Amino acid sequence: MPDAEGHPEPHEMQLGALLAALADPQRRRVIAELVRAEPLTERTCVSFGLPVSKASLTHHFRVLREAGLIRQVDRGNSRAAQLRRDEIEARFPGLLALVAAEDGAL
Repeated sequence: MPDAEGHPEPHEMQLGALLAALADPQRRRVIAELVRAEPLTERTCVSFGLPVSKASLTHHFRVLREAGLIRQVDRGNSRAAQLRRDEIEARFPGLLALVAAEDGAL
């Protein structure tokens, strides 16, 4: 069962939900940027510079969180996103490498 913030446990992550989340190019861009970053990097949602409204930004990060791709933590008046790299790799080996390769990050 997802925690109070909507983060699923690794065994609850479903490939279909991850692929649906990654189907959107804006969300794929977020994940590709986090893959390129140092492990445990936290970034605010606005730091990605997505050309969308605040409501759309909130939606995109909710989809990523509920799929299990990111963990979001409150940082005062904003939220920071962190890639769940180790958990994703353990559950779906190679998935992040595919995202990075498409984006030219490897």
